[in-house]
Amino acid sequence: MFKKLRNRFLIVNLVTISLTMLLAFAAIYFITYQDVSGDISLDRQNIVEFYEKFPADRINGGQERPADTQVPPADSPVSGTGTADAVSPGTGDGGLLHQGGRGVHGIGGPPPERSVSFMLLTDSDWKVTAKESRVPVDDTLYEDALQKAVAQNRNTGEFTLDGSRWTFEIQPTPQGHMLVFLDITARRDILTEMIYTFSIVAVVMLVILFFVSRTFANRSIKPVREAFDKQKQFIADASHELKTPLAVINTNTEVLLANPDETVGSQAKWLQYIKSETERMSRLTSDLLYLTRMDDARIGEVHAPFDLSEAVMDIMLTMEAVIYEQNVLLDYDIAPGLTVQGSREGIKQVVMILLDNAVKYSGSSGKVALTLKRQQGESLLTVSNTGEGIAPEHLERIFDRFYRTDTSRSRAQGGHGLGLAIAKSIVEQHKGRIYARSIPGERTTFYVQLP
Repeated sequence: MFKKLRNRFLIVNLVTISLTMLLAFAAIYFITYQDVSGDISLDRQNIVEFYEKFPADRINGGQERPADTQVPPADSPVSGTGTADAVSPGTGDGGLLHQGGRGVHGIGGPPPERSVSFMLLTDSDWKVTAKESRVPVDDTLYEDALQKAVAQNRNTGEFTLDGSRWTFEIQPTPQGHMLVFLDITARRDILTEMIYTFSIVAVVMLVILFFVSRTFANRSIKPVREAFDKQKQFIADASHELKTPLAVINTNTEVLLANPDETVGSQAKWLQYIKSETERMSRLTSDLLYLTRMDDARIGEVHAPFDLSEAVMDIMLTMEAVIYEQNVLLDYDIAPGLTVQGSREGIKQVVMILLDNAVKYSGSSGKVALTLKRQQGESLLTVSNTGEGIAPEHLERIFDRFYRTDTSRSRAQGGHGLGLAIAKSIVEQHKGRIYARSIPGERTTFYVQLP
């Protein structure tokens, strides 16, 4: 059962974290994608604006430069009889469309440096009439890029060519079209690498989270397992406690039924046994109901300030006669005027339980001592008794329900192991602390600290 519960917790945890990581990665990728796409659009627009500064009417006297025209370098002499009049850079006359990718010089400065770009001029039938590139480009790339762009039948778009990613924009011209191409491989690779990185990080994180989640799942299940084990033990102990008086009652009832002619007076012994065990069962069920009620109402309990010194003194006066009958020496020292916030009757019950246990286990001619004082801003109540003491291995468990260090002796004295559990529950309800110290064979002392 607990293994299934742990696995469910683990699965829910991993699924939750995985969905959270997926949403986070998707958000980061979407934002980055938008930024990259916007950056690409901006660069493409800048390049288009740059190349638009070379209109046909400013090149070759209004004619677009043929695709096979060769233009000498900008620093070489140009013959007046050449096929075209080259416009030298920086003249303000226009620009230079140069086949072979020797570069562009002229109005507006060069296009962005970080990406490869080129421009094609075509006629209305999509035949190349001029081309320009900032770097050397193979002629087949021009033709292939033109075909890819025209095939998409739209003004802007993207395509893949020879392993590279390109974006394009088509602008109409009086003679046909101007197509601008921009290499965006590096920027698209960023997005691809981001996906790979996210995938690797996600796998590594899930592996780490699996082991971390399993560790925390085991730790989370541990209190549930302990509570379940305590509940099973509680049911077993309660059943055992009820089984004994029920057996006694049943046995004595059978004795009474076996002697129907006897008088009530002659059967008084059996009736007394029945009455005693009935009272024992009544006390047990009352204590169990009290513990259950306290567990259920712990949050909503209403507390008020009261005089702790007076409440403890009331219990001392009540117990004095009982203690005297047990031939036990009682010594107490109660500081006056100590006030705490809480339930007066609840704290009185704690004092009663501790004194009752002290008297029971102090033995004949034993000694019981009670002190109440202020210490470090808290009220400290101590109840100690002489006697056999408590072994160290039992000190941490004496406040568990039905736990007893000496089962036979406890039953002989009428206890059923709930007194200290009730005392602990009341003290914790008051945000206090209760614990015990013992020297086996000499003395046992219980401490109650109340804020």
